[in-house]
Amino acid sequence: HTHTHTYIYKLSTSQYYSLHQFIMGSRKNHIHVSKVGIIGAGISGIAAAKQLAGYSPVVFEATDSIGGVWKHCSFISTKLQTPRCDYEFSDYPWPDRDNSTFPSHLEILDYSHAYATHFDVLKYLKFNSKVVEVGYLGGDDPILRPPSFNPREDQDYGTLLNGHPVWEVAVRTDQPDTVQWYAFEFLVVCIGKYGDIPKLPIHPPNKGQEIFGGKVLHSMDYSKLDKEAAYQLLKGKKVAVIGYKKSAIDLAVESAEANQGVDGQPCTMVIRTLHWTVPAYWIWGLPFFLFYSTRSSQYLHERPSQSLFRALLCLLLSPMRRAISKFIESYLVWKLPLERYGLKPDHPFEEDYASCQMAILPENFFSEADKGRILFKRASKWWFWSGGIEFEDNTRLEADVVLLATGFDGKKKLKALLPEPFCSLIEDSSGITPLYRGTIHPLIPNMAFVGYVESVSNLHSAELRCKWLARLADDQFKLPSVEKMLKQTTKEIEVMKRTTRFYKRHCISTFSINHSDEICEEMGWKSWRKKNWLSEAFSPYNSQDYEQEK
Repeated sequence: HTHTHTYIYKLSTSQYYSLHQFIMGSRKNHIHVSKVGIIGAGISGIAAAKQLAGYSPVVFEATDSIGGVWKHCSFISTKLQTPRCDYEFSDYPWPDRDNSTFPSHLEILDYSHAYATHFDVLKYLKFNSKVVEVGYLGGDDPILRPPSFNPREDQDYGTLLNGHPVWEVAVRTDQPDTVQWYAFEFLVVCIGKYGDIPKLPIHPPNKGQEIFGGKVLHSMDYSKLDKEAAYQLLKGKKVAVIGYKKSAIDLAVESAEANQGVDGQPCTMVIRTLHWTVPAYWIWGLPFFLFYSTRSSQYLHERPSQSLFRALLCLLLSPMRRAISKFIESYLVWKLPLERYGLKPDHPFEEDYASCQMAILPENFFSEADKGRILFKRASKWWFWSGGIEFEDNTRLEADVVLLATGFDGKKKLKALLPEPFCSLIEDSSGITPLYRGTIHPLIPNMAFVGYVESVSNLHSAELRCKWLARLADDQFKLPSVEKMLKQTTKEIEVMKRTTRFYKRHCISTFSINHSDEICEEMGWKSWRKKNWLSEAFSPYNSQDYEQEK
């Protein structure tokens, strides 16, 4: 048995694949062996497929189309939160990128499809192919097992493509009784943090939705309704929306618009935690990017791996950082009726920006509130009664429809996908997934995660990390030791903890340029991407700055 194991690893890659397929074919229904597999065809998935095209990746998409959350978790009114020029691929500009309006989710889907078609990415996709299980081929069978991954902290991570399959993937197609098995040397997970598994409130016994006489929908279920069905659900109904982030705000506006006229009913937003909202990207006549999106503005903020001098300087400049946050807050309180409606958060604006929770308001949000079509109720705890919702202060809210804008459980989705022991590594003690460069988990071999770090532009973050990943797969550079990668992820998490109470969102917005600098340096690129020092200091960074090496 030992001799067989030794001999197997002296085989060529093609011979190994053939023997592996023969053995696995006797244990599984079917098996295909390839170098690179990608799970998910949202923005991150198609970015990964384009950058790793040299390996002819196999991309599994559970639905019949690309687009991810833009396709499956968007409402009629859903729009991008940034101008289109800040949400584009580096080598594929928007046709009308100077258009200052925010594109709708349909425009984003058209743009994504045009990008995938232009770069011939669609040929790698397998639609209606849901990954139902992922297995590690470092199991107990020594004939099939590559050298087991049990890294010491001083050990190197190794290469992404090492000549033999490391992961097996079970895929269920539109033929529900059929499961196909694939094996890959390297697996890229792009299923994202949103969609699929809703985060639902937990209520005491006999106080859940089963006793409620109306309808209850999570925002994910609401997004599946067409325009007419959504209108009929809301028209003439007393609607309660649970939440106060972007989805909740959009739902409240859609409810108000469906309830115009004398027969219209109000929508009540039930709010546990307030967040700062912004009407537009201008603050007291100044463009918003000046405050957080330039190299000079981010110089005020703490970053991982900074020198002692930088740490002291950051401490000395902290009054200026707080002053900028106060400056923005003063504008928002002046511009919006936050105090009138009791919607002014207690925490600084900076904390919402640092956790990627700043929502751009629809133009008619407060005008509908002024007409009484959107009401607000602060409550930390609530539950159902037969006629609506009851609160901890013993007040009741009558409702016909309750819409839950309570988010998604992205980590649960990941844990359900990965086998032990890897699923137990998804969250550290802080509740964050520790990812080196926002992509590689130091303790999970031959696997990458794209789309799990948030920034002002998640598309830009995903694309740059996919470029880094492709060069890593090409062995153009080496990863640090497992120990060094773990230390780096720990430093990032500690910075987030010190910056915002909402650190579990894993947002890098206050040090995103530094994050990109370090990625460029590892790829052998210049970190400063602008044409002159003035632009470098005061112009915002976007995808166009990272189109190619400069």
